[in-house]
Amino acid sequence: MTKALKGVRILDFTHVQSGPTCTQLLAWFGADVIKVERPGVGDITRGQLQDVPNVDSLYFTMLNHNKRSITLDTKNPKGKEVLTALIKQCDVLVENFGPGVLDRMGFPWEKIHSINPKMIVASIKGFGPGPYEDCKVYENVAQCTGGAASTTGFRDGLPLVTGAQIGDSGTGLHLALGIVTALYQRTMTGQGQKVTAAMQDGVLNLARVKLRDQQRLAHGPLREYSQFGEGIPFGEAVPRAGNDSGGGQPGRILKCKGWETDPNAYIYFITQAPVWEKICDVIGEPGWKTHPDYAKPPARLSRLNEIFARIELWTMTKTKFEAMEILNKDDIPCGPILSMKELAEDQSLRATGTVVEVDHPTRGKYLSVGNPIKLSDSPTDVKRSPLLGEHTDEILRQVLGFSDHQVAEIHDSGALDPPRKQAAE
Repeated sequence: MTKALKGVRILDFTHVQSGPTCTQLLAWFGADVIKVERPGVGDITRGQLQDVPNVDSLYFTMLNHNKRSITLDTKNPKGKEVLTALIKQCDVLVENFGPGVLDRMGFPWEKIHSINPKMIVASIKGFGPGPYEDCKVYENVAQCTGGAASTTGFRDGLPLVTGAQIGDSGTGLHLALGIVTALYQRTMTGQGQKVTAAMQDGVLNLARVKLRDQQRLAHGPLREYSQFGEGIPFGEAVPRAGNDSGGGQPGRILKCKGWETDPNAYIYFITQAPVWEKICDVIGEPGWKTHPDYAKPPARLSRLNEIFARIELWTMTKTKFEAMEILNKDDIPCGPILSMKELAEDQSLRATGTVVEVDHPTRGKYLSVGNPIKLSDSPTDVKRSPLLGEHTDEILRQVLGFSDHQVAEIHDSGALDPPRKQAAE
């Protein structure tokens, strides 16, 4: 089978998480991703959160599969020559530098476009044009400025960020879609273009149901929120709603058997209206099916705390997996709270390639997340991340067609080595 992006070459100037998430996804689909790294240092995450001394961290390895690495000092004149040659040979340049870094490197959009008019330049920034466009942004900053944190947590507590990396990885996924869209458009226009994804924008896109609720709030209280049933008035902005379902059907996280010692012995339970009668039978409250205080959704809104407390009395008699099996027989929406340990050991996720075991020459075997998007005619093979500069000579010779003499000249120029510190006079 042919890989979906076979023949597409990516010049990868990304680092940390948001950009590498994007380029790794493209590499999984078959693109040739050439990761450009600083000589002697590389992507900063190679050395961050190291659990094994002198070995690339899991932070790096899990975000840079299927890529090739070239070290290049882009301040060195020969390094600039190599970069220019790479721009000519690549289809897409991806970067998540701070604002203006490419310009200061001497490669603004206008220059890149003149070198290769078909080049797509894709960028991740913290904010789009506006008062904050020059600000540096990280994961939790994006969650806060994109509206996620203000609507996450409980009403009487602090705003919370989520453990899912919706700012970094979420924006990387958005950018990948922008890149393949621009590649498709190029097949018709023959021209490259700029593609930008701002982290604030990406988070807001993922939090769009809360923007929906903000507009609904102007026309009255949000009836599916727990505070409505508790008689607590709403303010001017969408409140934090704990574990209420965002889809309009009341939902809560409930204790299961073993919760006293297992922090993840819980299940998410949704009291969906079409299966209400089945819920009543399962928990042993058949009378609620016809009782005027419980039979219809509007009547239940002021009694949700009582209803979920009664359901929890039932879930506490079952493990989360037992409850899941029983409830699914009646199509009652629910989901066990799965720990990272349980996910890592889930054989069904191994079978689908969602969790993969990768062998690394210095780290050994480790687990990683595989491609979450499955294509029937473009299967994903997850290959290990590159060692720093591992493919430098290979890229110079095979991609750029440089001779042995030219490669030797580049090595002699210092463009592939860490910049030498000048001794103080």
